[in-house]
Amino acid sequence: MEAKTKMIRYKNSFINVYFFGEGSKYLFCFHGYGEDGRSFEFVKNLLRETYTLIAIDLPFHGNTVWNEGLLMTQEDLINIIDVIIKQYDIDKETKFSLLGFSLGGRIVLHLLETVSSGIERAVLIAPDGLHLNFWYALGTQTSFGNKLFAYTMKKPNWFFRLINVGYRTKLLSKSIVKFTHHYIDDEKERSLLYKRWTTMRKFKPNASAVKKAIENYKIEVRVLFGSHDKIILRKRNYFFNDNPYVKIQVIEAGHMLLKERYADDIASLFSQ
Repeated sequence: MEAKTKMIRYKNSFINVYFFGEGSKYLFCFHGYGEDGRSFEFVKNLLRETYTLIAIDLPFHGNTVWNEGLLMTQEDLINIIDVIIKQYDIDKETKFSLLGFSLGGRIVLHLLETVSSGIERAVLIAPDGLHLNFWYALGTQTSFGNKLFAYTMKKPNWFFRLINVGYRTKLLSKSIVKFTHHYIDDEKERSLLYKRWTTMRKFKPNASAVKKAIENYKIEVRVLFGSHDKIILRKRNYFFNDNPYVKIQVIEAGHMLLKERYADDIASLFSQ
């Protein structure tokens, strides 16, 4: 069965949503940077009998048309989820699960703080948000930094030189440099990077609040890291230290874990 798509009207925007599977449980999925809801299609066959996957295209990603300026708040996202629940005729009392990769992991962590009582399980795949990246914090959390960010995305030469110095002095790994160039070499991609990072700046999970929510509501949390991931380091798992509801798994892989070859590993996180 092919994915169903639905365009959800929210304020002045149109949010594109994919539906996979036909299980009685509901799993909201949040993709990584530069991807879209279709990123989760490969795992549908392993989960379809248990879950209906609901994958949302985030602002400035996929087919979503975001017309609310350069800001999405947690209230916006919760309201969008509520609209989906109503339009899909899901019982309000039904608990749902969350699946997030990279950027989507940061969103899931934030939702664990804010809608804890409605969450049954959360699966985090190489999740961003385990610590506040210096460049992200500088570019999105301060007025000066955001102006510098906007300037750099228009005139990036000084930043390229800085990246090269970081590589030559071994402060930056080859994979980090490659990852950075992938997203800032192209002018259009630089513009999208500015819009995407700036728009999602309010999603800043608080470690203590997340831990408390997981324990208070007894939420089963599963985390998957790639042992060779240079973007999201597995050593950041101190975020979940000594939490009996959290299980962490590390596999032989890099950062890009949303691939067919890892489908069984991902699906297993829903049965542990």
